[in-house]
Amino acid sequence: MAPGPGEVEIRIRRAAINPSDLIPVTGAYRSRTTLPFVPGFEGVGEITRLGEGVDDLAIGQRVLPIGASGLWQEYLVRSAAWCFAVPDDLTDDQAAMAYVNPLTAFRLVDAVKTHFGLAAGQRVGVTAAASAIGRMLLTLLAEAGFHPVALVRSAATAERLAKSFSVEIVIANAPSLDAVLDAVGGEAGNGLFRAIRRGGAFIQYGALSGSQLDPALVTARREDVAFSFLWLRNWVHSAPRAEIAAAFERSFARIRAGYLASTIDTVFALSDLPAALARQGDPARTGKLLLAP
Repeated sequence: MAPGPGEVEIRIRRAAINPSDLIPVTGAYRSRTTLPFVPGFEGVGEITRLGEGVDDLAIGQRVLPIGASGLWQEYLVRSAAWCFAVPDDLTDDQAAMAYVNPLTAFRLVDAVKTHFGLAAGQRVGVTAAASAIGRMLLTLLAEAGFHPVALVRSAATAERLAKSFSVEIVIANAPSLDAVLDAVGGEAGNGLFRAIRRGGAFIQYGALSGSQLDPALVTARREDVAFSFLWLRNWVHSAPRAEIAAAFERSFARIRAGYLASTIDTVFALSDLPAALARQGDPARTGKLLLAP
């Protein structure tokens, strides 16, 4: 399909696989998913055709197309307004992971600092701390002066994390914390919510367990604990373009410096998608998975 006015055609060079991509794939939100549907919210591509009126982008330029799914395919047509230029010194692999995790991590740490007003030195727990975004949060929290606490499920994960992070690591427990950044939900999240100190904060941004927090706990929550959800998509669709562009520049700079670089487990051809999805659920996976359409 040729790009229309204000649109560009993009050849996808790399696309990431994220937990959020798998929700529509599993049929969990089938009432909100219109078929045909192409997954993939994150990746990098090269502009191959310009629609009428697009004069701030060029053929051959690499961009991050955001704002909707669709990146698990060879070519994509998207509004130029939702495309952000990629610096030449970032590889395709680095650029493909510059969106979802880094920008979510920035929003979470900024919320802890500004919206909830926690002070330097306070203890902030990070669930799924060995994940790509968990590692980013540990780095950013320490940089902001907080005391990050890595919350993991096994001794093996703790040992692996300790090789690269000199932070407090807690295994399968609910320690006393001033705040929690939770990507897991379910019973583990419920226990952490109950254990937060008075005046603390709980921010849920994922549900890797497949379950949300106990609705009764959220509805009749402790009045001395601030609670909120954080979904990157909501911010992206409400923030001015200049603010999103500034967040990407922040992401690019941190990736370039090595602070927010993500480890890659495997790059799969798009034709090997079944193998890629199987690897995504493999406990032995050691990093992010990318698709190369």
